[in-house]
Order: sequence, then C-alpha cells, then structure tokens
Amino acid sequence: MEEKLNVKDLCAKDVVIGMANQLNVPYEEDHHECCFNFPEEIGSGYVKAYQFDFGLGVVEIDYLLKEPLEITLEKGVVHPLKIIFNRESAIEHGFEKDDKNHKVRRLENLIAAGTSKNNHRFRIPANVNICMFSLEINRKLFEKKIEDFLPEMNEDLIELFRDVNGIQNFYYKNYYSLEISKFIEEFLDCEHEGFMKKVYQEGKVYEILTHQLKQYLDDLNEPNKRIILRQATIERIEEAVAIIDEELEKVDAVVNLAKRVGLNQNTLQNGFKQLYKTSVNEYIQNFRVEKAKALLENSELNITEITYKVGINSRSYFSKLFKKKYGVTPKQYLEQQRNSQDEEKTA
Repeated sequence: MEEKLNVKDLCAKDVVIGMANQLNVPYEEDHHECCFNFPEEIGSGYVKAYQFDFGLGVVEIDYLLKEPLEITLEKGVVHPLKIIFNRESAIEHGFEKDDKNHKVRRLENLIAAGTSKNNHRFRIPANVNICMFSLEINRKLFEKKIEDFLPEMNEDLIELFRDVNGIQNFYYKNYYSLEISKFIEEFLDCEHEGFMKKVYQEGKVYEILTHQLKQYLDDLNEPNKRIILRQATIERIEEAVAIIDEELEKVDAVVNLAKRVGLNQNTLQNGFKQLYKTSVNEYIQNFRVEKAKALLENSELNITEITYKVGINSRSYFSKLFKKKYGVTPKQYLEQQRNSQDEEKTA
C-alpha cells in the first residue's frame, strides 16, 4: 500500500523535520545539519538536510522502502527552487495540478520551481535504492547573492532566480556532468567537523550550482556542439571501451560502435578526446599494439597469429605500428623476450 506524506515546502532543514514528524520518528540536529532514519517497518536509510546562509540548503536522500511513497511538498511561504540530482534508481516528479508525472532517471538532474497553486509531487518506488542530492534555494533570501551568478546566466535563468515570489512554474531535465558528480562526492565525503565542515560544504554547493548553470547554457546548443561531458555519456563511452576490449579482433567502424552504445559519432569522438586525449581510432590502434605486446610476452602465438588476434590484417603494418610505439619491431621484441627468458633459466 502506498504511503503518502504532505510536507510544508520550507527550507531544507524544515522539510526534513516535517517528514520526520509525519513518520513519527525522531530527528537529530547538529550545527547546520538535521537528519532522521526511516523506521524498520517502512524501510531503511535516511534523509539529511544541510542549511547554509542566504537561503541555500541541501537535502540528501539515501534509502530503500518496503512500500511505494508519495510525497507532496505543499507551499510554505514560497516554494524553494529545487535542483535535484538523481544518483540511483528512477523516481517520478510532477506538479500537483498537472496530469502527467515525469520520470527522473539515474544520472539525470531536474531544475523545478512550483507556484503557490501547483505543489511538487514525488512518487518513490519500493524495493530499489533511492539516492538523491537536492539543492534547495529560497530565492528571496538568495537575491543578495544573485549578482555573483549573473554572468553565468541567460535571460531565462535570470527570470527564474528573480521570481522570488514563485509566480512561474519552471521545469528542466537532462543528464548531469562528470564535474557535478565529482563535487557531490566531495561534499558527501567531507572529513572536516564543525565550522570547517560547513565552510567546505558550502563552497562545494556553490561549485555544483555554478557548473549546473554552465550546463544549462551548454544544453541550449545542438547535441554535437555541447562541450560539457555528461555523466551518462561517460558510462556509454566506458561501454564502448569494454566492447573494444572484448571484441578487439573484430571491432567495427566508429559509427557502428557509437550506435551500439546509443551515442552519435561526434559525441563519442568528443568524449574520447576529453577522457583519453585521443580519437576513437587512435585509442583502438594503441590498444591493439599494447595487447599485441602482452601476447608476445605471455603467449605461444607467433607474430602472424598475434597480428590477426588483435584485429590488424597486415603484418607489415603491425610491425610499423609496433616499432613506432616501442622502438623495435615485433620480431626484435620477441627475440629480446626469449633471450631474457633463456638467461633466467641458465642463471
């Protein structure tokens, strides 16, 4: 049976306290943090709030529920602006008076602003890990800080942050970047205590916000002209690397490799250049030569067999590539290996 919570959408800390009170569980407060654990009859895990200056807060969610949960965030004074990063299983988000919920998948982020007549509604599934990180911004209090971010914004974002009374709905969803993922991890892994912890984490929140604004502007470009590498794209690039590793003997053209992992060719090429400082074909070529070197060292295959084993159809071309990388031909390298092994046996 689905559990339902109706919580006043105030600052991050008050939302966590409101959830704890509705669930009839205790919460703990410590400096700028507030946290409660889910009772065993509902599930496991926790919800934690971090409160900073100028109306800026964070809600961290990490739990697994036994039954589905619907959470309605009712207007307190004005709905905080929410920038949500979904780190695990998909959830659903919608506005209360709309007919449609939107699925927020793993590694997607959501910028959402509700109005006084249209509350946020979240549907959380059961029996899957839910892990989210949400920036909560009281735009009226944050107005004093907004000038620092104006150079990073376009007209739509300026209007969003200037809407201190929450008159307009706003909805944006896309995959978030590797940089943002890294900053979230650094925020959560902070080892400082007390004042130093608050200062460190507050700085990370501003890094996350700044990069999110840059990503929003980047998303206005055509997909093949975007500069920022998304976390989900990285996973697909890693999938392409795994295919190269497992199917080196018959790895296909770049365009077909891109299709297999769900990317266009330009995105795959740009991703390899950012992650590995090389093109896809250069990566494959280099990997083939490295694999061949390992086979020369650790197998009984001859040079011709190794040439075909790593997906190169010309022994002379293979010899050229190998010498370029290692300074000797495959034949010379193999002789060196055998001489070295013979010396070890007679020693």
